[in-house]
Amino acid sequence: MIRVLIADDQHLVRAGLSALLSAEADMEVVGVAADGTEALRLARESVPDVACLDIRMPGRSGIEVATELCGPDADPAVPVLVLTTFDVDEYLFGALEAGVSGFLLKDTEPDAIVHAVRQVAAGRGTLDQTLTRRIMREFVQRRRLHPVTAERAGDLLTQREHEILLLLAQGMSNEEISKVLVVEVSTVKSHLARMLPKLGVRSRLQAVVWAYQNRVVAVPGPGDRVAVSS
Repeated sequence: MIRVLIADDQHLVRAGLSALLSAEADMEVVGVAADGTEALRLARESVPDVACLDIRMPGRSGIEVATELCGPDADPAVPVLVLTTFDVDEYLFGALEAGVSGFLLKDTEPDAIVHAVRQVAAGRGTLDQTLTRRIMREFVQRRRLHPVTAERAGDLLTQREHEILLLLAQGMSNEEISKVLVVEVSTVKSHLARMLPKLGVRSRLQAVVWAYQNRVVAVPGPGDRVAVSS
């Protein structure tokens, strides 16, 4: 059973999401919050499998809550899926840097939202495709997330870690990467655990953005499909 927390300052959104997810046989809504402070309290009490957060909320913003739930000091960490009406702006960049597992726009189809919750609960990142391209292009332009340069990373990463980074940027899961490289899944996880600190990032999603930003892989074009898995 996937235990979900919902936080949004709009009653209709809270009610709609709660009804949508509660109707799924494998999901249970364990908390519904109208502001960030309440969301954080409920998350600490229930420790859900996924927290669906709005970005702009009274009390504490979705970014502040996400930092508490899935940031480097979170214990236990709660995966966060951001559902927002906003396109690329400072709020989304802040949420990405906080370590969220995915972004969806609120006008996303209901089936896609349900699928995204399952993806995040399973450890997979999920991003609205249009939003993904805009985020990555904006990061490349602003060059905000560059704790380690591509040249420096070339010296730090092993050949295998570089191969895994490229496959990760293609949206491959651990299982898919292991098949391509003909290694155990546990080996892939070990390489990833060593690779992320070398890049100076905290999450797999940040590693993918770093790869696009530093042009280790090509920035996706209008017709390209982008996925992020774990």
